[in-house]
Amino acid sequence: MALTKILLDESEQPTQWYNLLADLPEPPPPVLHPGTLQPVGPDDLAPLFPMDLIMQEVSTERHVDIPGAVLDVYRLWRPSPLYRAHRLEKALDTPARIYYKYEGVSPAGSHKPNTAVPQAYYNKRAGVRRLTTETGAGQWGTALAFACGQYGLDCEIWQVRASYDQKPYRKIMIETFGGVIHPSPSPLTAAGRAVLEAHPDSTGSLGIAISEAVEVAAQNADTNYALGSVLNHVLLHQTVIGEEALLQLAKVGETPDILVGCTGGGSNFGGLAFPFLREKLAGRMAPVIRAVEPAACPSLTRGVYAYDFGDTAGMTPLMTMHTLGHDFIPDPIHAGGLRYHGMSPLISHLVASGYVEAVAKPQSECFAAGVQFARTEGIVPAPEPTHAIAAAIEEAKRCKETGESKVILTALCGHGHLDLAAYDAYLSGAMEDLALDEAAIESAVAALPPVPA
Repeated sequence: MALTKILLDESEQPTQWYNLLADLPEPPPPVLHPGTLQPVGPDDLAPLFPMDLIMQEVSTERHVDIPGAVLDVYRLWRPSPLYRAHRLEKALDTPARIYYKYEGVSPAGSHKPNTAVPQAYYNKRAGVRRLTTETGAGQWGTALAFACGQYGLDCEIWQVRASYDQKPYRKIMIETFGGVIHPSPSPLTAAGRAVLEAHPDSTGSLGIAISEAVEVAAQNADTNYALGSVLNHVLLHQTVIGEEALLQLAKVGETPDILVGCTGGGSNFGGLAFPFLREKLAGRMAPVIRAVEPAACPSLTRGVYAYDFGDTAGMTPLMTMHTLGHDFIPDPIHAGGLRYHGMSPLISHLVASGYVEAVAKPQSECFAAGVQFARTEGIVPAPEPTHAIAAAIEEAKRCKETGESKVILTALCGHGHLDLAAYDAYLSGAMEDLALDEAAIESAVAALPPVPA
């Protein structure tokens, strides 16, 4: 049997992040100030982010050096392993070769510390005392609480109410790392109170939680905001995933024919895909790159490509994204990390430009794939990456039908040890695939901010 676990040693760990903006033929449309509708500048972002991160956000430099103090923390779990899924391949009786990059080995159990650690580092260097943020399933909140602890920062988190109730052990883990956590919408902010007044039983959304965290950061001089996905600098930090995967596949002489990744805000997908897209743009390989999202929150496949706010209250700059509308409240599906109304502007631009394709999957198909993966590969995936696993299995079955021996690459971006209630719902037959009414999308999209062409 061929090699199952492909490792890098510390000397092979990437020391630079990769910036895709350096190699795109056309950049995405500019981010706009919501008041003036003019492109935002560094000073517009200064109330929320340290200047190091702002400059990374707007940079077109191809590579950005990873600070030594960040590399020191990365070494707690990086480089992460790349696995060949031999047992899953056998169960599927497919000629395809399936590889998965496993990010569940991090302290938070997901890919999120890849950006949480540098964000905490740069904020500490800028003299910030506290970071606020939102979280869905809790992976990002856990990662930021861990990272803040590494650099002596306070951390305050608003978790989407649906996930806060579904995943009580996330709260405990965040508090163990030193974070403070609130269910969102909360009575602690004007944004939260407004939602509760209109919808007292609101299950929340990432857009609402972002509004609450941004409000607190904007009102306190010693506090900044940290975002776990969507923005360019966040996806930049995640490219360590793809850079390592390139090196690992080279060790076994493989290049992917298809790359699949789950997408909510876009950080895990971009982190894996961007280095491979660089190679594709340079003509060194030609993988199909496919984003997989939940059918209950399908921004890429059923949303519109337009300027929209990143949050519900309209406090953020306007970004071009595939969006369901900032007022859209997704159904409380178990993949809480994918319940975001929009998509990263950079990934939205790639889809709109034809570099990336997108599909949506119902949660029952995804959990069936997650169970099959657990029973063959021995890892219980988080609900979010089951979407990518489902797409990988679909492609592997297609290879069985056609006889093609494709190389399929995906990122298993986190384990599901704190998501077992979701698996219980699936295994007991209680899980439902919630049909998304087109009228709900049309209503939310109708409230998009007017931006002249």
